[in-house]
Amino acid sequence: MSQFKALVVDKKGEDVEIDIRQLSFDDLPKGEVLIRVHYSGVNYKDSLATIPNGNIVRNYPFVPGIDLAGVVVASEDPRFKEGDEVIATSYEIGVSHYGGYSEYARIPAGWVVPLPEGLTLREAMIIGTAGFTAALSVYRLEQNGLAPGQGKVLVTGATGGVGSFAVAILSKLGYEVEASTGKESEHEFIKRLGAKSVISREETVGPGRPKSLAKQRWIAAVDPVGGESLASILSQIKVGGQVAVSGLTGGASLPTTVYPFILRGVDLLGIDSAYCDYQTRQEVWNRLAKEYKPDRLEDFIQKEVALEELPDAFPILLKGQAKGRILVHLNS
Repeated sequence: MSQFKALVVDKKGEDVEIDIRQLSFDDLPKGEVLIRVHYSGVNYKDSLATIPNGNIVRNYPFVPGIDLAGVVVASEDPRFKEGDEVIATSYEIGVSHYGGYSEYARIPAGWVVPLPEGLTLREAMIIGTAGFTAALSVYRLEQNGLAPGQGKVLVTGATGGVGSFAVAILSKLGYEVEASTGKESEHEFIKRLGAKSVISREETVGPGRPKSLAKQRWIAAVDPVGGESLASILSQIKVGGQVAVSGLTGGASLPTTVYPFILRGVDLLGIDSAYCDYQTRQEVWNRLAKEYKPDRLEDFIQKEVALEELPDAFPILLKGQAKGRILVHLNS
């Protein structure tokens, strides 16, 4: 095959255009591993890459898609050979390096992880970057001493990709999960994922500006939201508790004080799924294939789209209408 299809975003004046184009292997960036992409996913970051001033894409034209799973076609690195099933997520993929919205991708070998036994390529991209970020959050919390039976664990943004997977993973591991969402209509969906209780976003944050300290409610939290919501959560974490933060959909600023940290010993763990070290990345994917893997992965799929249908999916995330994952099917 000399040509293949890819979704390309290009800057036209102040606007961004999205097209399905024919590319050749010569159009792909440098990398040691050529992959025939079977699946990718739609993340909030991918949706930002398709709009003006999204501040994701560095150079145009560009192929977005921050995660992909597929089969190695050719490799210059001895760790991978033709026919190997692999996962590639994060690093510069879909930011400055052509990403997963392409039937073929050429990726640096250091960004590629072997598909662990216990996962299919499709399952790996149902999980995707969002599920990996949730799993990394749980992994870090447990490394820092969290264990079942210590108290309730809060998950914010529970209908989103990270939040929904965090609910399912924590529940499977035996934690009592309290989930927070602004979507009252999705409470049953969240409970099916394993949440013992679901509360509103307003109940999580409370009225007015966040207090320096408030009533102790949770031993830990997984927070992909950030902003004032995170400040409010920190004020309600129990003594010796911790919060894993991985997002900023609620804002980048953190209007809090030092009181939760110096009077209750609360730990704030920053979750960087983009540049976490390779050994940790492999370990977390292996755990996702075994003890972290939700029992009903299909429940996480909001919809599955072909490459040509992909442009219609981006507004779903930009408008906050996502419930779980949107899967992109590129090759069989």
